[in-house]
Amino acid sequence: MQLTHESSLLAENLADAFAARKMNVASLGNMVPQLHIHHIVRYEQDPAWPAPVWGRVPARAYTAEEVQEIRQKLQVLMTNEMTFESS
Repeated sequence: MQLTHESSLLAENLADAFAARKMNVASLGNMVPQLHIHHIVRYEQDPAWPAPVWGRVPARAYTAEEVQEIRQKLQVLMTNEMTFESS
């Protein structure tokens, strides 16, 4: 229950911070030996929209400016918006 609560809170905050059209949240474990959860912000202008992001188009590295912008948004999100507490 705690994982679901925290994942939902993170998805809501990511959607707000990045103005997402929708969020893809998936728990996977097929490529690595442990469970991990992806929270992917999606936009209608995504090259793979509305399909999954994997395998549709070749990966493209972020520019240094894009990385900096993402880091700034995440830093604000993780320090100001998110508080995880036990239920």
